[in-house]
Amino acid sequence: MSKIIVMIGAPGAGKGTQSRLLSEKYGYPQISTGDILREMAQADTSLGRKIKETMAAGQLVSDEILAQVILERTSQPDCENGYILDGYPRTLNQAHLLEDLALKQRKQVHLARVVVSEDALFKRLTGRRTCAKCGEIYNIYFRSPKVEGVCDLDGAPLAQRSDDNPESVSRRFEEYRRSTAPLIDYYRQSGRLIELDGELPVMEVFEKLCAVIEGPKS
Repeated sequence: MSKIIVMIGAPGAGKGTQSRLLSEKYGYPQISTGDILREMAQADTSLGRKIKETMAAGQLVSDEILAQVILERTSQPDCENGYILDGYPRTLNQAHLLEDLALKQRKQVHLARVVVSEDALFKRLTGRRTCAKCGEIYNIYFRSPKVEGVCDLDGAPLAQRSDDNPESVSRRFEEYRRSTAPLIDYYRQSGRLIELDGELPVMEVFEKLCAVIEGPKS
């Protein structure tokens, strides 16, 4: 049975990296609901206009619209053998809607959670610095540049993302804890929760994830 892999993890945990590696290895498309909604909001369709109005008002798109968006995207041929969801589901109601969809598509849902301690995440995020010119990423705690504030590769200045300050990071952690705790419990009780130690090297985390997805070798 083909799979739907739901990737979750606190900001900075590395779920995006693991999603990309999964996509490259298995050919699963990586589906970000945020990207799809922004794209659809540009389309001159009744659904597109509705999404645009909702987002412009600073409101959350309803579960029903999100379910419709997910259904449309995952009905495309590239999703036939499986796909990765990033940013969905975020609530228990959305998880139940996904169960209905998986049943129709004859797919099995697994939740892959990348676990990293908040102390480590705090340093990963608040210590992150990016080269304004080449995009190279440094960290003042784990991988500092040779000269403070300057890229080793091209000498361009390093910048900190506006939402990587301590106050914003703390708020993002709080929101993550509040929104995902019920989901984690739901998938754990159903025996479909994959938990990964995100403090291990990236490829080691990926190997463990693949081993669980592929199941025991016959």
